[in-house]
Amino acid sequence: MSGPEDASGAPGASASKFRAGETAIWADTLGRASIRSVQVLLVTALVGVIVWAATRVPLVLTPVLIALILASAISPLVRWLTAKRWPRALAVATSLVAILAVFGAVVTGVVDLIRHQSKELATRAVAGIDQLHASLNAGPFPLSDAQINSGRDQIQKFFTSGSFGTEALSGLRVAAETAAGTVLMAVILFFFLKDGAKIRAFLFGFLPEQHEAKAHLAAEHSAIVLGGYVRGTAIIAAIDGLIVGIALAILQVPLALPLAVFVFIGGFIPIIGATAAGSLAVLVALVSNGRLSALIVLAVLIGANQFEHHILQPVLMGKVLHIHGLVILLALAAGAMLAGVLGALLAVPLTAVGWTVIKTWSGRDDPGQEVPGPHPIGSNAEGTAI
Repeated sequence: MSGPEDASGAPGASASKFRAGETAIWADTLGRASIRSVQVLLVTALVGVIVWAATRVPLVLTPVLIALILASAISPLVRWLTAKRWPRALAVATSLVAILAVFGAVVTGVVDLIRHQSKELATRAVAGIDQLHASLNAGPFPLSDAQINSGRDQIQKFFTSGSFGTEALSGLRVAAETAAGTVLMAVILFFFLKDGAKIRAFLFGFLPEQHEAKAHLAAEHSAIVLGGYVRGTAIIAAIDGLIVGIALAILQVPLALPLAVFVFIGGFIPIIGATAAGSLAVLVALVSNGRLSALIVLAVLIGANQFEHHILQPVLMGKVLHIHGLVILLALAAGAMLAGVLGALLAVPLTAVGWTVIKTWSGRDDPGQEVPGPHPIGSNAEGTAI
């Protein structure tokens, strides 16, 4: 009897030919494209499942992401304090207390100004609304008193209906969740700043040994991108708020400082944030000071927006955020659809980190790009964020 390897034996020869033919089917162009398509579909399905699961637990995921971003921005201050021979826990606690003190002082000042200037704004609003009413009656697209009163009645009906009460209860629930998330974020941020390197080393320890160095390199680059993005965005938003605030103060528009702070907060949403927040300043100027002031504020807002896009962003973040404007716009749209305003806030930094990891992992990082950092890549230096 001949074995399967017998040259004249049909079973062995047929199996070899079958395997060779089967390999040839997947080795041509169509076969390779089919394999790649299946791989892409599997990766897309995995990413979809991860995104779906992440959106189911926002109260846990959101504080972690915000803490990670803030840790990358605050870690230089912690490193500076530890370089002055401060105990690390004391340096972290001091940094957090200082940031909270500044934030609390700003919020307290804004609330105090709103309380003191609300009567003035209400007084001006009466005359401003009368002027607006007259403008609507005599404008290029005149509205009758009946149409204006109908719209006003609809608004009043909403506020006195049960649906507004339902929205108010929903708002209370969101406020409670926000408070809980803020406390959780502060705790996570403290441990990220204090033990970030240890946490990172623990997580990367599950990777194959040949990938650990590249993972540490990607983490270092991502921390630099996140920190630079947050600091650059804060500076740009502060300049936008300062420009709008000075214009409002010169025009003697009520609530100039609170509106400037609102523009500053909106500046953290790229492209549309500061403009959308500034529209409130235009509305307040229209109601309190009239159409001329509103047009001036609108012109200042447009000028600040152009100054931001053409000068500030290239100078402050040109070496950090290498993402095309279209990608940023698509990321904003996707983030807003998935998680509303919070998604829009987190979309761009997360996209930047994702692109940084892909470039680092594939070896496409610009060799001429400086990657500042006081610690060697892959080390367990205490000064690095997670």
